[in-house]
Amino acid sequence: MAKKDEVIFLFDVDGTLTEPRKVITPDMLAFMNDLKTKVTVGLVGGSDFSKICEQMEGEDTIKNYEYVFAENGLVAYKAGELIGKENLVHFMGEEKVQKFINHSLQLMSTISLPAKRGTFVEFRNGMLNICPVGRSCTREERNQFSELDQKEHIRQKMVENFKKNFSEDEWAFVIGGQISIDVFPTGWDKRYCLRYVENQFKTIVFIGDKTYKGGNDHEIFDDSRTIGYTTDGPETTKKLVAEALAKV
Repeated sequence: MAKKDEVIFLFDVDGTLTEPRKVITPDMLAFMNDLKTKVTVGLVGGSDFSKICEQMEGEDTIKNYEYVFAENGLVAYKAGELIGKENLVHFMGEEKVQKFINHSLQLMSTISLPAKRGTFVEFRNGMLNICPVGRSCTREERNQFSELDQKEHIRQKMVENFKKNFSEDEWAFVIGGQISIDVFPTGWDKRYCLRYVENQFKTIVFIGDKTYKGGNDHEIFDDSRTIGYTTDGPETTKKLVAEALAKV
């Protein structure tokens, strides 16, 4: 096996280290702590830093992992220190951002669902999170929407609409988690975080659950700089880690 400082394992959080929107279990936490003795470990989530903390180890997350990349790496920490931060409005401009927000709200107003709650557009530092059911939905309502979305492809149809109407504005759209769509400037997907590690490590392993085309793990999973693995939850993640460790 390669030296610890030559290999980094990057993990998606939601659906990979935890069940969707749940907190990491003590067993999985122990597994990750053991892994940190063998390789360098980093987290790369589409959510903002506070949501990553909610699912992982609270505020201690920032010091317990060598790298923590929130919002695909637009907010980046190394050894507990902020090493990079990019701003959506600064990059795209207020006019383009408002144009997209207005269109997405109008589009969602035409969609009828079993339930609609609050926070349909969440503004993050490096992206917009569009949620037709509303991010304040209950777990039951979340699961209800997810099941309906799998049948009727609600989010995929929204993405197709966005691509049709914003082809010239350099937005990228990916389906993330169970209920939302991440929207960010082209190139600001999870590959963004690789700029911080590609010259530091000989081997970069990435494990995520949304690795299919259109999912928010696809680009980094498919990147030539990474060795990508697809999981369907924490137990599978453990098996994939063992498989990857045997190869590095």
